[in-house]
Amino acid sequence: MPFLTAFLFLGGSVSASAQTTVDLALVLAVDVSPSMEFDEQEMQRHGFIEAFRSTEVHNAVRKGAIGRIAVMYVEWADASLQEIVVPWTVIEHPADGFKFAASLAGHSMRRGRHTSISSAIDFGVRKLRESPVHASRQVIDISGDGVNNQGRMVTKARDEAIAQDITINGLPIMLKRPDPDGSGLESLDLYFRDCVIGGPGAFLIPVRKRSHFIEAIREKIVREVAGLPPFQSLTQPARNERSQCFHDPCSEEGSFC
Repeated sequence: MPFLTAFLFLGGSVSASAQTTVDLALVLAVDVSPSMEFDEQEMQRHGFIEAFRSTEVHNAVRKGAIGRIAVMYVEWADASLQEIVVPWTVIEHPADGFKFAASLAGHSMRRGRHTSISSAIDFGVRKLRESPVHASRQVIDISGDGVNNQGRMVTKARDEAIAQDITINGLPIMLKRPDPDGSGLESLDLYFRDCVIGGPGAFLIPVRKRSHFIEAIREKIVREVAGLPPFQSLTQPARNERSQCFHDPCSEEGSFC
């Protein structure tokens, strides 16, 4: 992508070759597959906008060892759709957070086909490796309302990311009743816990009510920025049984549903 070799936003523009040092490089990877209803997409987007406007996130950034982070916002759906909505942006001051939120608010939303969490993870790994910053921690933040149903096994993508010292956190969106085809929405928190998240300090925060979007997203980003352990009450899956990752509909490398 052109911006990766051109500019990194930091109040004004600085050369990507400057290797800005940050506490955290964070890829926000947001589901826009058909299972996400339009109002859910709007609430999800609004939650991220409000998070980067919030005093809580600004304070978390300020209290870091370096006092700045780099964030990229990506929307994803099927194996071929990963769109960078807001490119790598360094956030150091509250004004930077407001600028990031304004950029996000000014971008139109789109929809894709299928749900390829594995491709979203792979894309996030590539963008972190191409990032023009030097980060103490690297995190991919996956939000979505369904299981991987296209691309390679999600556990393979997850494990390869972890092997590169990348943490994957999750925001499973659980607003609907389970589908009769067994897509696993009822236990999506378990699926994310067992099959998606991983790495040092990995956690998930389920969203079970529309009114929880802003609070959950803000809390998740604060904890990612600060490197804090999650609240047990926010991250405990609804049940204790184990999810089965191998029921992934696309179990063969490179297969498509």
